Amino acid sequence: MKPSLRRPRSPIVIALLLSLTLVIGLFMGWLSGSVISKDKAFRSLTRKIFQEEVSGSMLTLHYSLAYPEKKHISRPSPTLGTISDDTSATYQKYEQYLRKLKDFTPSGLTRQNQITRDMLLLYYQTQLSARDYTLLDEPLSPSLGIQAQLPVLLAEYAFYDDQDIADYLNLLTSVKPYFQSILTYERRRSDAGYFMSNATLKRILEQCSTFIKDPQNNYMLDVFARKLKDYGRFSEEDQTKLNERHKEILLTSVIPAYQELMTGLNELKNTGTSSRGLSHFKGGKEYYRYLLQFQTGSYLSVEKIQQRLTSQLAEDMHTVQQMLKEQPSLLRKLTNVAEIKDFEPASALQYLNQQMQKDFPALDTTDYEIRYVHESMEDFLSPAFYLTAPLDDPAQNVIYINNGSTGAADELYPTLAHEGFPGHLYQTVYFREHAKHPLSALLTCSGAAEGWATYVENLAWSYDNGVSTETSAYHAAMRSFSLCFHSLLDIGINYDGWSKDQAAAFIRTCFDADDDLVEELWQTMIDSP
Repeated sequence: MKPSLRRPRSPIVIALLLSLTLVIGLFMGWLSGSVISKDKAFRSLTRKIFQEEVSGSMLTLHYSLAYPEKKHISRPSPTLGTISDDTSATYQKYEQYLRKLKDFTPSGLTRQNQITRDMLLLYYQTQLSARDYTLLDEPLSPSLGIQAQLPVLLAEYAFYDDQDIADYLNLLTSVKPYFQSILTYERRRSDAGYFMSNATLKRILEQCSTFIKDPQNNYMLDVFARKLKDYGRFSEEDQTKLNERHKEILLTSVIPAYQELMTGLNELKNTGTSSRGLSHFKGGKEYYRYLLQFQTGSYLSVEKIQQRLTSQLAEDMHTVQQMLKEQPSLLRKLTNVAEIKDFEPASALQYLNQQMQKDFPALDTTDYEIRYVHESMEDFLSPAFYLTAPLDDPAQNVIYINNGSTGAADELYPTLAHEGFPGHLYQTVYFREHAKHPLSALLTCSGAAEGWATYVENLAWSYDNGVSTETSAYHAAMRSFSLCFHSLLDIGINYDGWSKDQAAAFIRTCFDADDDLVEELWQTMIDSP
């Protein structure tokens, strides 16, 4: 054995090393017993919250997870549930969540869990701020109401396994009791003086009438047959039987449910107030503040937001006026729609996806499908919309195009940028690829989502799309101007309580609007604050 040439350590050094070892041991013990265990407990809580929130209804679960059993989540009863003004159980649950979340001190959590905690605290505190204004919530409206959205949600109910088909058929049978609960709720709103105006009621009834106009040829029949065929696991004989069963349920449950809803709503006609903004109802201004915070994610005062919008509106108006003054030929270019490349939706999305690569990180998956709103629903649905894929099946992205609203190329191009690339589809898929917790996907804020889509919609005008730089800049400025205008009109009518004459005066300072346009803008803001 070779003799050691190292000098022996002094007792002081040994003592220091022992002390250091003890400190490290104590620190690691604290880290293990405090930070790590707290993070583990926090993850356990958020996992429970996710499971409870995502399984709150069959529709929510299905659009969130394709295969819930793989996540150890049981399917709830395949019904649409009910709507009620008694939301005490829901708010008690929110209060319970808040208490549990506040038990975790931020310093005891990782940075990511601190962010998740803050998000959840803000979300539930915001929800609780609306607890005294339950009857001001309106589930029905001409284009965004549940009666308009439900056919699309049911038609797009994906079939991943046999159980999904059974669940879908059961959901159809629950439309009638679901609508009955809405009628009961609307009667309560009527008794409390909150029922909708006759003008809004008329638009809702028109939408319902359109959906049930031709029951034997309702578009849901064709959609179901196509999905069943694409599913590919049933014989033709079994497909025929399922199609017959589907038609029977549609004719005996769904269509009668819409008819009953229409009859019940008609009975409430004249019990509402004339068309006027939300602020004219008791608690209306407070409820509007809640809507603004929840929808936009901004907690500035309404007045501060109003100031910012007014400033931006003036800036955009000045920009447009200067452009038209300095470039007289711009008006001719704007009227020449052929200037933009003649894109079909599929090629336009492919082009946008290619163009955005220089600005944004690539996605792991970019699978999507383009579908079209059925002609019977064109007058009542948005110009386009994006349906998110389940968290566990990110390839199931669908972009719907409404040919009744997006015919011209200069309308379709920015719409596809907004809904597809680099808009909602890209934003959602990218976020989910990088989200640390699936709960984050449920806590979406439309202000952030729409803000992003608006930003990239304007950015898309700068791509090589056949439109001149000047025209692109004009389109971007006008889009900003339009959004500020609509936002200020919304605040004026629903928060400040403008009369129709006051609204008309504001509208005509911004646009050369006739009486029909004024009426349409007024009623749109009343229908959906």
